[in-house]
Amino acid sequence: MSLRNGLLVLLIGLFAAPALAAQCPALLQGELPKLRSKARIDLCEQFAGKPLVVVNTASFCGFTPQFKGLEALYQRYRAEGLEVLGVPSDDFKQESADVEETASVCYVNYGVTFTMSEPQVVTGADATTLFKALTAQSQAPDWNFNKYVIDRQGKVVARFSSRVEPDDPRLIEAVEQAIASGP
Repeated sequence: MSLRNGLLVLLIGLFAAPALAAQCPALLQGELPKLRSKARIDLCEQFAGKPLVVVNTASFCGFTPQFKGLEALYQRYRAEGLEVLGVPSDDFKQESADVEETASVCYVNYGVTFTMSEPQVVTGADATTLFKALTAQSQAPDWNFNKYVIDRQGKVVARFSSRVEPDDPRLIEAVEQAIASGP
């Protein structure tokens, strides 16, 4: 690569980074540690411009079998761009203190293939930035397995309580609305 081409690549990179940051909705600005990995989930890089379902999960909750339905939802719509992000939390005292046990519940017991973070605080002043943004657009989780449907522009189009199953027609309608929300 010539010096001129190298400078051109550098300049494009310098100008592209702020443009990409400007395109990233506030809701997705931040990172979370990925479950069973040293990697971090760059929310903007992974989810910007995509329809997304964010769920606060727990390994030992009566609603934990919803992992199966969430995985089915993800498989059904992923070809249309849908992403699912599971965020384990012990806010309601039903998550393991052992990250490996959390990973085992998700990946081994329920066959989850969608993105999972390490356990996070999802309520109150110490909530992770993502959940503060979700709360600002909707409301804070009042129990495990609250489901937030987010459109391609980073706006919450619907929030569903734990009692709403992943195959509920209202949730499916919201997911389809999020998928149709843009390019």
